[in-house]
Amino acid sequence: MESGHSLQDSLAQALIDAGALFHSRGWVPATGGNFSARLASDRVLITASGVHKGELGRNDFLVAGLDGRPLEAGRKSSYETGLHMQLYRFDPSIGAVLHVHTVANTVLSRRMDKIVLSGYELLKLLPGAPDPAERVEIPVFGNDQDIARLSARVDAHMKEEKTVPAYLIAGHGLYAWGNNVAQARHRVEALEFMLECELQSGRLQ
Repeated sequence: MESGHSLQDSLAQALIDAGALFHSRGWVPATGGNFSARLASDRVLITASGVHKGELGRNDFLVAGLDGRPLEAGRKSSYETGLHMQLYRFDPSIGAVLHVHTVANTVLSRRMDKIVLSGYELLKLLPGAPDPAERVEIPVFGNDQDIARLSARVDAHMKEEKTVPAYLIAGHGLYAWGNNVAQARHRVEALEFMLECELQSGRLQ
């Protein structure tokens, strides 16, 4: 079992590596996006406000409680922290949450109120390992600068639908999660591939 300090270091490094990969693909432009990982049942490591996700260092993270409040004096969390914490409170098995801004997810989320994915082999990477023949729905929530109100809408939808594998915020980006950082990263990669396919397919029609 890792000590608290070494666990925090290893999770920070995993999030740094994810940020570098996502930035290399153009998925976290400027200071867009945010990443987090669960440290304990009641504590989360999360990127601080205003940091570039492709250039993360150890000091670009802070520890917050599940209410989203930083546990370190003088630190400022991202205003989107509440969306991460909703997921950690909703499902104790979630170990990491990754949020990215891509061309595909931004364009599609501005056009649709949900995105249905079917026929993709990569669906198997999503929660529940859906068969590629299944129809998997990714909900789209309207953007709202009131994060408490937006996270309450997300929470209500997830309690009703039970099997939400990820979600989009219109014009804003993708939220995906997993039991650990690696699984969350794999799901982001799978979802972004499928969303790019959907975007390109729309251009062919």
